Amino acid sequence: MAEIGKTVLDSGWLAARSTEVDVDGDQLTTTNPPALGPDSRWMEAVVPGTVLGTLVKNKAVPDPFYGLENEAITDIADSGRDYYTFWFFTNFQCKRLRNQYVHLNFRAINYSAEVYVNGHKTVLPKGMFRRHTLDVTDILHSENNSLAVIVHPPDHPGTIPPKGGQGGDHEIGKDVAAQYVEGWDWICPIRDRNTGIWDEVSISVTGPVRIIDPHLVSTFFDHYKRAYLHVTAELENKSTWNADCSVNIQITAELENGVCLVEHLQTENVLIPAKGHIQHTFKPLFFYKPELWWPNGMGKQNLYDILITVVVKEFGESDSWMQPFGFRKIESVIDSATGGRLFKINGEPIFIRGGNWILSDGLLRLSKERYRTDIKFHADMNMNMIRCWGGGLAERPDFYHFCDIYGLLVWQEFWITGDVDGRGDPVSNPNGPLDHELFLLCARDTVKLLRNHPSLALWVGGNEQVPPKDINEALKQDLRLHPYLKTHMLSDEDSDPSVYLDGTRVYIQGSMWDGFADGKGNFTDGPYEIQYPEDFFKDTYYKYGFNPEIGSVGMPVAATIRATMPPEGWEIPLFKKGLDGFVEEVPNRMWDYHKYIPYSKPGKVHDQILMYGTPENLDDFCLKAQLVNYIQYRALFEGWSSRMWTKYTGVLIWKNQNPWTGLRGQFYDHLLDQTASFYGCRSAAEPVHVQLNLASYFVEVVNTTSEELSDVAIEASVWDLNGNCPYSEVFKIVSAPPKKVMQISEFKYPKSQNPKPVYFLLLKLYNVSDKTVISRNFYWLNLPGQDYTLLEPYRKKQIPLKITCNAVLVGPKYELEINVHNTSRAGLAKNAAQEDGKPNLGLLQKLFSRCVVSADSNRALKVVEMEGSDSGVAFFLRFSVHNAETEKQDTRILPVHYSDNYFSLVPGESMSLKIAFAAPTGTTKSPRVMLQGWNYPDGFSVFG
Repeated sequence: MAEIGKTVLDSGWLAARSTEVDVDGDQLTTTNPPALGPDSRWMEAVVPGTVLGTLVKNKAVPDPFYGLENEAITDIADSGRDYYTFWFFTNFQCKRLRNQYVHLNFRAINYSAEVYVNGHKTVLPKGMFRRHTLDVTDILHSENNSLAVIVHPPDHPGTIPPKGGQGGDHEIGKDVAAQYVEGWDWICPIRDRNTGIWDEVSISVTGPVRIIDPHLVSTFFDHYKRAYLHVTAELENKSTWNADCSVNIQITAELENGVCLVEHLQTENVLIPAKGHIQHTFKPLFFYKPELWWPNGMGKQNLYDILITVVVKEFGESDSWMQPFGFRKIESVIDSATGGRLFKINGEPIFIRGGNWILSDGLLRLSKERYRTDIKFHADMNMNMIRCWGGGLAERPDFYHFCDIYGLLVWQEFWITGDVDGRGDPVSNPNGPLDHELFLLCARDTVKLLRNHPSLALWVGGNEQVPPKDINEALKQDLRLHPYLKTHMLSDEDSDPSVYLDGTRVYIQGSMWDGFADGKGNFTDGPYEIQYPEDFFKDTYYKYGFNPEIGSVGMPVAATIRATMPPEGWEIPLFKKGLDGFVEEVPNRMWDYHKYIPYSKPGKVHDQILMYGTPENLDDFCLKAQLVNYIQYRALFEGWSSRMWTKYTGVLIWKNQNPWTGLRGQFYDHLLDQTASFYGCRSAAEPVHVQLNLASYFVEVVNTTSEELSDVAIEASVWDLNGNCPYSEVFKIVSAPPKKVMQISEFKYPKSQNPKPVYFLLLKLYNVSDKTVISRNFYWLNLPGQDYTLLEPYRKKQIPLKITCNAVLVGPKYELEINVHNTSRAGLAKNAAQEDGKPNLGLLQKLFSRCVVSADSNRALKVVEMEGSDSGVAFFLRFSVHNAETEKQDTRILPVHYSDNYFSLVPGESMSLKIAFAAPTGTTKSPRVMLQGWNYPDGFSVFG
C-alpha cells in the first residue's frame, strides 16, 4: 500500500514567462514537457515563491533591494499583466493502490491560476489568501506525473504615482491581496505585485476517508485545575460505499530527554455515508492540572501533540492529522482605569510590549529557518506580542508554529488598510475590495488554517480602518465568542466550543477602535519620528491606554550599508543648520529611496547624532546612530512601563524589522544583523527591570511577573570619564509587588556639588541574601543643556580587558560562552602601572591570547587579554562573527544569537554572554569572533 501522508513539492520546479512559451498546459504535461538548456526560455523556479523571486535567483533582473536597482526592473504598471504571468512546471511520483485517494494542495497562490496535471485542466479561483485542494486520483499515472501551473497577477496591480504614496494609487485594494506591494513610506514597490505560487504545494495520499480542518478548544474550571479539550473535525468519505470508521485521538506530552507520555487515547465509532461529509465532535477529554501555555516572560510554552487518525473497517488507517496544542485561555476587555485594551492569559493580566510586523521578506522568500530566527529575535527582545499588519500577510503556519514555541502572542489583521480602503490620499476603494464574498471566503479559510495556535490572540478587521459594513458584520458574527468566554461556565444548552469557526478570541473591527488608540477610529496612533528620550516618561506624552503603532529611527551598522549599496550610497547625510538652531539632515538619494528616517526633527527635536559630535564618515555615523538607537528604544519601552496599569495597558512599536533593506523602524536589518535598539529593547522589556525615569529622575522597579520580589536592593553607582566613582548608593527594598511599578528614590547625583557634565550610571537590582543580580541597567547621561561630545576624546582611553571564550561545536553550529572582564580599577590603573616600572602605554594596546584545546575536539578554550593603561568604563562593546575564508567585502556570518550586545562594563566588572550561530556550509576554518567598542574602534579577535 502506498504510504498515507503528505509529500511537499518544493524542488525541481521550472518557470518561464507565458508569452515566451509556445505550447499550452495540455502539451506541457503530456507531449512537450519543458527542459533547461542554452536556447530554452525556462529557468529554475523558486516554489514556494514569486515570479520576481525566480527572476532574481536566475539573475534575469538585478537585486531589487540593492541600491537603486529596483528602478531598473520593469513595473507591472508599465509592462502589463502578461509580462508577469508565468508558467511553473514540475514532475512528481505518486503510486496509489485501490481505494486510495490523492489530492493536490496549494496553500496559497497569488492571484489566480490554471492547473494542468497530465493534460487535465482545472481553473483555480482568485484570491491570495485561500487554499486550493484538487482531487487528482483518477488522472495520475503509475510512475511519472507532470504538473504545470500558469499563474496570473492580481487583477488590479495599479500604478505607482511619481511621489510613491501609501499603497501607490490604491488599485490593489480592489483585490483580496497584500497591499504593501504598490509601495509604502517604508518600502519600494514590488514590481510583480508578488505574483506566484507563494506558499506550500503538496500531494496528500489518504484512504477512503480524509480529515479536514479539525478545531481544538480548551476550557478550564476550578482555577485551571480542571480542563477539557474539545475537538471537532470534518470527515469526508470519498468512496461510493458507507464507511464504518474508528476515529482516534491521542494526546502526548514530551518529557525530558525526548521521552513522550501518552496523556489520553480515545476512540469513537462513526458511520459516514458514501460521498458524504460529516462534522464529528468528540466527547470532551478531561485533564487534571494540565501544563499551561504562557506567553514570553510569563512562564513556559508547554505544548501537547494532538494526533487524530481515522481507521476504516476493511481498509485500515485512512488518514491522520497532527498539531501541537497549548492549553491556555485568553480574555480581552477594555480596561476601566486606562481605557486601553487589556489582555489576560490564564487569568493573569499581561502588559503588552511588542511590535508591528509586515512580513519576513518582501519577495515572499519565506522559510522555516528564517521564521525561526525572526521569531526567536522577538523573544530575545523580551517582547510578548507581534501585530501582523493589515497591508501584509495572513501569516503562514510556520510563523505561528514558532510563535507557539517562543511565546509571542499574535494580533492578526485582515487585508484592509485606511490608506488604501477609503481614508488615503487620494481617497479610493471606500467599499473595500470589489468582491466581498471572496474576502469573506479568504477570511474564513484563514481562520481555519490558523485557529489552533495558542499564540494567536485576536483578529482585527483592518489597519486604521474598519472593513465595509457587510464584511464587518459578517466577521463579527463568524468570530463571535462562545458563551463560555463570557460566563466562564459551560452549560448543557451551549454547543460544544469546537463547533464554532473560532469562538475563543476576540474580533476587533479596526486597529484604532475598541481599546486601541482613542478607541473611536481617529488617527491617534504614532508618532513615527525621533523623540527626546525623556519625553516618553512625561505626563503629556500619549494620552490613550494602548498605542498600536509608535515608530522611530532604525539605522543599521555600516557593514550593512556597504553590503546593500554601492559606494555612492556610503555618503552620510548633510547637516543643514537653520536660523532657529535646528538641524535638517539631507540624505543621499539611495538613503532616501530606502526610506531613511532622520535623527532630527527641525522645530521639535535637535539632531541626536550630533549630540556626540559631527560624524566623520559612514562608520562614525553608524556607530553614533547605534548609541541613539539604544537610548531611543530603551526609553520608549521604559516610559510605557513606568505607567503600567495606571496610564497604559500596552504598546506596539512600528515596526520591528524591515522586509527589505530599509533604513527606518527596525531592531534588526534585512540581513538579520541586530541594531543597538534590539538590546535597548531587550533591557527595557525584561520581566523584572530596574530603570531611571528620565523625566523625574526617580529610580523605579518594574515587576511584570506574578511573583512578589522580597529582600532585594538596588545599587546605583556613577562613573566619570576618568574612571572614578563619585557617587554610590544602595536602596533597600522590603518587597516589590507583582504586576506593579515602584518608585524607589530620587537619583540625586545631578543635584550634587560639581556633578560631571557627562557621566555613566549603573543600576543593579539584586537579592540581598546571595547578591544575585536580577536586573542590570547601564546609562550614559548628561546634565541639562549639555551634550555628549566629551565622549569623543574618551575614545582614546585604553581600557584593559580580559576575555575568556569557551566554545562548543555541535555539527556546523557553534555555542560560545564568553566572559568579558574590565580589569581596570577606579583611579588606580595608571598609577599602579607606573609604580611597577612598566611604561605608560598611552594610545598603544597590547593583545595577548592563549588557546587551550581540550581532549574533546569539539571544545576549545581561549583567553585574550587586551592591556591598557587607563582606568574607566569599557564603553559600548559589541561582538560580531565573521567568515575567515570568504573573499567578499562583507565577512559577517548572519544570523547570530547573542544573549547581550552593545554593553558596557565599569572598572572591575565582568559579564558572561552566550553566542550561538551556524558556520557557512563548506567552511573548514573556525569562524572569527570579533569584539569592538567605543574604546576599541578596530576591534580584535577573541575566537577563531
